[in-house]
Amino acid sequence: MAVRIGITGGIGSGKSIVSRLLGLMGIPVYISDTETKRLMLSDGQIRDGLVALLGPSVYAGGGLNKPLLASYLFGDKEHAGRVNGIVHPRVRDDFRRWVQGHAACPLVGIESAILLEAGFRTEVDCVVMVYAPREVRIRRSMERDASTREQVEQRVSNQMDDEEKRRQADFVILNDGETPLIPQVLKLIVSLSENIPLPLPAENIVPTIKTE
Repeated sequence: MAVRIGITGGIGSGKSIVSRLLGLMGIPVYISDTETKRLMLSDGQIRDGLVALLGPSVYAGGGLNKPLLASYLFGDKEHAGRVNGIVHPRVRDDFRRWVQGHAACPLVGIESAILLEAGFRTEVDCVVMVYAPREVRIRRSMERDASTREQVEQRVSNQMDDEEKRRQADFVILNDGETPLIPQVLKLIVSLSENIPLPLPAENIVPTIKTE
């Protein structure tokens, strides 16, 4: 069975860049954000669950009523948990099927900003956190999304703290705009290929070896 790499990081950290580099190196990556959007439109169980929660207008016009869903999600912290309880199990099942379809690949990945929060830690063999300083992440997100600083900071505050992610990660890839990414990704691949679950030390990849 393929070794499953979980790729995570906060908004603006650059996890999508790392996923693209892995793809270019022949390692397929399941992009959970893209696949979740697809499933929210195509999966009958998700559709039934959201309609039961929010009413038929959540699929107004045949598509997902994103403003209604966003309004509900940001209306109360418990609301996100209810939506996630509908969506995440189906994404997990879809990822498992996807992994089975890539059984011939020695390494596969899943990219998710909320990999740890969603309880997907048990679905992967190692967690790679893509890390960038807070100010760098905010600047990147403002430029990419044409968002205000206040909007980005709100999104950052709604995500798991970076230091907590670091503590739970097996590897940390630094994406500060100065440290080269490709050597770090190559060292990650070599480490995973040669020594699972204990990775080899690397200059720019900081492994966290669990002792419990």
